[in-house]
This record gives sequence, C-alpha cells and structure tokens, in this order.
Amino acid sequence: MAEGARAERLAALVAEQELDSLIVGDLVRPGDSSAEATAGLRWLTGFGGTSGLALVGPSVRLFLTDFRYVERAEREVDSGFERRTVEQRLVPELAKALSGRVGYDDSQTSVRALRQLTEALPDGAELVPAAGLVERLRRSKDAGEQRAIAAAASLADDVYRWVLDRGLRGRREREVARAAEARIRELGAEPSFPVIVAAGPNGALPHAEPSEREIGAGELVVFDMGATLDGYCSDCTRTFATGTLDDEAAEVYELVRGAQSAALERIAPGLSGRDADSAAREPIAAAGHGDHFGHGLGHGVGIEVHEAPRLSQRSDDVLAEGDVVTVEPGVYVPGRLGVRIEDLVVVTADGTRNLSSLPKELTEVD
Repeated sequence: MAEGARAERLAALVAEQELDSLIVGDLVRPGDSSAEATAGLRWLTGFGGTSGLALVGPSVRLFLTDFRYVERAEREVDSGFERRTVEQRLVPELAKALSGRVGYDDSQTSVRALRQLTEALPDGAELVPAAGLVERLRRSKDAGEQRAIAAAASLADDVYRWVLDRGLRGRREREVARAAEARIRELGAEPSFPVIVAAGPNGALPHAEPSEREIGAGELVVFDMGATLDGYCSDCTRTFATGTLDDEAAEVYELVRGAQSAALERIAPGLSGRDADSAAREPIAAAGHGDHFGHGLGHGVGIEVHEAPRLSQRSDDVLAEGDVVTVEPGVYVPGRLGVRIEDLVVVTADGTRNLSSLPKELTEVD
C-alpha cells in the first residue's frame, strides 16, 4: 500500500475521532530520533531519517524536517505531503501550523515537547491526547509489508544455516552471536535486535546476553535472531542440542515443541491474544512447568520488532487477518536449561502462514 493511501486512511480515522489533524512523529527527542521512535512516521510518509514530524488530517498533509534531510525527504516522503524545511527546532515550527482540534500521542510525548507545543500554539488551536491511532492502522500488514517481513525472515534463516554449518560446540556464546550479526550485515541487512546465544544453564535466562562461556557437549543452546531488511523486521528462535541430551532436557524440548504446535493450530482471526497464549500455556502448566513460562506467547512484528498485537494473559487484543505475530512458548528451568521455539506467522483468513522455514524437530549440531 502506497504511503498516500495510508495517509488517507489515517485522515479518515482522525476525522472519526473528531479531530482536525494529528501530529505524527517523535515528540520525545524530535530532531534526534531513534528508528523505533520514528516507526509511525516512516510507515506514514516513507521517511527514514532521524528528524521529521508530520501533520495529517482531512485537509492537511504536512511534513517538516531540517536542512540535513532536505534531499532525503525529497526522495522518500510521499509526494502528497507538503514538505517544509525548518531552520531551528521542529516542534515550535510545527506548532505554528496547527489549528482546530489537534491530536498528539500522549504516550510518546515528553513534558518539554508538550510545553513547546503549548507555548507556540496559535489562538483557537487545541491539543487533544490521541494515543495509538497510527499503531492501530500499522497493525494489519498489507501484501507488500508481508513480503518485506518474509524476505527478512528468509535472510535470517539463511544465517542460521550458515552459523550451524560452522558448528556450536567448543565456541563461545559471544563468538557465535557476533558471527551471526556480521553475516546478517554481509547479506545487506541489520540485526533487528542483539542476537541471543545462551547455552546450558544460561538458556534459563529468557533474554540472556551472550557471554564468554564455551558451549559444551550435550547441552541445549537457545539461539534467538532476527534481521531488518528494507525497513521491516523478522524474529525467530530455535533451540539446538550439541549432542545427546539427558532425559529432562529432551522432555522439556518436546513439551515446548508440542505447546507451540497447539498454539499454531488455534491461531486464526477472532482468537483473543489471551486464548492464543492459553493454548500453549495450558500443556506447559499441566506438565508441571507453569512457573517456568514467565513471558507471553508472542507479539506483533513489522517496522518494529515488537508491535501490536500482544499474545499474553494480559492482552485485550483479538487477532485479525493481516496480523504478523511471533509464536514463542518457552520453558526456563533455573540453573539448568532453557528451551524456546519461535515462529513468525501471518494471520490469514483460515489460520496462519508460517514465515519461518527452519525445522523444529530437535536438531543436533556439532
């Protein structure tokens, strides 16, 4: 879907909220924004720089940046937007263009930016908290976005195979993780998050940081990795064995694999995030490991690696066609081991389309 069509959808949603316009962009560190903070702006306009704000409504399409990004904005920002260059600070300059009821995302606005907006607000203009409107539209991925995410997932799977061909046993966790990240970059992408490689007892830490620990024989190795390609992310986890496992490790692995399969069979439009989580959580709890599955089943993936919807016991989301979500149950036995198996799937009209191509049967790696 072209950015112009996205702006039209957003303008219609803005009107439904009885607003005249909506500010889109980073109102925490405007002018020096992270990629995550500008995800909504990129989705809306196509702009991938660190300094930009947009104003969208039924009768306005305005994009502001500073002199550093003039040429980039000309290349990237949808032609339906009026492009303006500001000489000083983005927020006060944007405020001058405001009129009527103007929405802003109060969940992503600093006290300082709100003060700047308020002080420069023209007479008759009103600021209205309106969090999550862009995210509501971003959640459903169109065909082009799905292709981009699938390409990122395919690249990451290729990196998995490349790393495994070089073996795990006898290598240090940090060495393996760095090699994977370097390979992602060699293939023209970026890691969508720092690669996790956690062997043996380190695998019991769901977000372990790779250490100098040497990967031994007969261990489970949790390997979590994703790539960002052409602006879209992937996320996949596999757990490998470095030889014959003891009975506990083998049983936990099969428990997690079965729980993931049960969740994948249930996921479809109309299923709540809570019920999706329960589909995997119930068999894990029945096996006596309920306390060892402490995170939610999954999350949305797109421009950001963590987006809506959420699949957890605390989620109020209901799955819909076009959602792209992870399905990643895990069991983490303190001081002993961890197992997580994660696929990236598109929610389709009749179930899911799996974007993760790596096998899930227990794989032994030298």
